[in-house]
Amino acid sequence: MGILGNLFGKGQATLPPVDLGILKCDVHSHFIPGIDDGAPSVVDSLELLRAMRELGYQKVVTTPHSMADGYRNAPEVILGGLEKLRRAVKEEGLDIEVEAAAEYYLDHDLMEKSSAQKLLTFATDMVLFELPFISEPSVLLSAVFEMQTQGYRPVLAHPERYTFWHTDMGMMEKLKDRGVIFQLNAIALMGAYGPATKKAAEKIIDKGWYGLVGSDCHSMKHIAALEAARTEPYLHKLIEGGKLLNATL
Repeated sequence: MGILGNLFGKGQATLPPVDLGILKCDVHSHFIPGIDDGAPSVVDSLELLRAMRELGYQKVVTTPHSMADGYRNAPEVILGGLEKLRRAVKEEGLDIEVEAAAEYYLDHDLMEKSSAQKLLTFATDMVLFELPFISEPSVLLSAVFEMQTQGYRPVLAHPERYTFWHTDMGMMEKLKDRGVIFQLNAIALMGAYGPATKKAAEKIIDKGWYGLVGSDCHSMKHIAALEAARTEPYLHKLIEGGKLLNATL
């Protein structure tokens, strides 16, 4: 059965740290300084990017929050911040590629931008979006259909964190059947969001539903959590399963 086959279902055994360099690209982070709850300054951004490079990443797609009630972050704000960050990375001599998209909150602003085809994407047509944590939006399936009609590939951020799906993953299965890509926050596997979210992430991995894995890095605390997650058997299982798209981006 191999090491992994012997470990699953037998408690909290850990493995040597997995090589995150296999992923090549991180697809969810908050590195653009001063525009959301991520890095507050360029100095902090560079510290985080140095840490990501040391973990083996060659590229990051940083995704500032974009929402109607909160961090509004129009595309020109995000892209302007990206250019500022890229200049700092170049001046620092840091060997990491930085691109930007957005983490869109599912609200009327997202739908308006989708209809106008003004969403920031990565990998040409992928759109990262998140849901409210309180309850499942009634418009979820129609929103997915709207994005796909406009030529976007929806990527659902951290489905393991939505507690309303922890006991019934039926809607998640519907989303998968409709072509939605699921993105795991890797730090969920070391318990960063609690045991229930960790269990949900492991269940989704068992189902083979994740297509992307990201750090959702906001600060050095998340870097430490990402480092800790490297020994988790389920992160090994996910990366070695061959279904992740990260390295193709």
